[in-house]
Amino acid sequence: MTTGAQALLAALQVEGVEVCFANPGTTELDVVRAFDAVPGMRCVLGLQENVCTGAADGYGRMRGMPAATLLHLGPGFANGIANLHNARRAHTPIVNLIGDHMSWHLPFDAPLTSDIESLARPVSGWVHRVTSAGDAARAGRDAVRASLARGGQGATVIFPADFQVGEAGGDEAASADTREEPAPAPDLAACAARLKSARKVLFLLGGGGPASGLGARGQRAAARLCAALGASAYAETFPSRAERGGGLPDFDRLPYFPEPARAVLDEAEVVVLAGALPPVTYFGYEGHPSQMVEPGRLLPLGEPGAPVADYLEALAGMLDAPAWEAAAPALLPPQQGRLTPAAISATVARLLPEDAIVSVEGGTCGYPFYAASAASARHTALTNTGGAIGQGLPVALGAAIASPGRRVVALLSDGSTQYTVQTLWSLAHENLPVVVLIAANHQYGILRKELARGEQPGPQAEALTSLDRPRIDWTRLADGYGVPSSRVETAEELAEAFAAACARPGPTLIEMQL
Repeated sequence: MTTGAQALLAALQVEGVEVCFANPGTTELDVVRAFDAVPGMRCVLGLQENVCTGAADGYGRMRGMPAATLLHLGPGFANGIANLHNARRAHTPIVNLIGDHMSWHLPFDAPLTSDIESLARPVSGWVHRVTSAGDAARAGRDAVRASLARGGQGATVIFPADFQVGEAGGDEAASADTREEPAPAPDLAACAARLKSARKVLFLLGGGGPASGLGARGQRAAARLCAALGASAYAETFPSRAERGGGLPDFDRLPYFPEPARAVLDEAEVVVLAGALPPVTYFGYEGHPSQMVEPGRLLPLGEPGAPVADYLEALAGMLDAPAWEAAAPALLPPQQGRLTPAAISATVARLLPEDAIVSVEGGTCGYPFYAASAASARHTALTNTGGAIGQGLPVALGAAIASPGRRVVALLSDGSTQYTVQTLWSLAHENLPVVVLIAANHQYGILRKELARGEQPGPQAEALTSLDRPRIDWTRLADGYGVPSSRVETAEELAEAFAAACARPGPTLIEMQL
């Protein structure tokens, strides 16, 4: 007999799902049993649901295909929503499997009963409740296809326990056609004409896969257009994925705060959205309009997920842009003395292995590293797209599983990493080649910066942004989770520890004292 759970897992595998990040409970145990009956899917245990959803985000960004998550009822799914919010902003394909009570038990409102659909819809582009064991295979197929729609999105399947164990049979309904007609290409001739007539042009490049504005091809084409038009180009503030270093153009990220961002954007007569969304301020700031560029100055050139690199290359040809010639990257000198964000960033950028993946979270080193990394070896950078903290470490986990053979570096801040510190156990359990760098300044640095924009903070405000009493001992935490660790205080110590960590198999944590 083929159970509903077995049928669903088999359908996921046929559609290309190879990994499931799981934190199951009682209502998912028949799916757990089905993993043995339907071999072929790698199961990765996360000790908290936000670890699972963040890992699925990192996996999907690197593979362009969804991983599955397996989560326990509404409360378990709710624990993972923060990183599903980030994944939605990154346009990452993910398939969420959520167990529910036996269908006949739901009317009795048992303690763990909840409205799962209401939780799922804000972070899912597609939600389906399995209605029978015979519906399970179709639900699996449709979920994968739906996850790949609209440039990538979450697809959530709610799976009552009795339908997991029931006989699937052979009479399941045919799958719905969830494929989308590709969006029409922009009128490139009209775009070229507007660019030629504009006084000042700025390209805002969106992140994503190899065909995005921040893939290698897109950046080279953008550099050619900048040379032809006297234009400038920036990456969006928090790209889901960007290729960096190795002689690629040095395009910085659009600044976070409105004043420096507006200083860049206000100069442009035309802002080209090359796979990026219209720029808005991160929060509402008095005296600053939320929309940083008026609609009349925007020139859309493909939504997220569109083949923007093709469009940029075509425009470069139409405008007779010169060929791209990579300049020799500047060599970063060895740093000396006490650690600062700049010294950390320059040291990591100088020693970064070829083809590494860098998951960046935190304001302490995030911007300094992105600026320094233009002189690094070629690598892929992943940033926090949605602002819900606790993303950096799980994304590194998922990226490492998606990209075997590539060294992963998680460059993180101490406050945000505490949200998903349980990821360390999964890194050790899977023996993944991830170097975790914790910038330990013992505070919520971004909140301190935001406070500094207003009145002088008092002692209560200072206390609510401090992690100093007691200080978190990251080396003891890492050791407890099975990850070798060390603590460094100078640039010389960091260089030695980072080089050694990149040379050994498995995960390593380095606490960087600021």
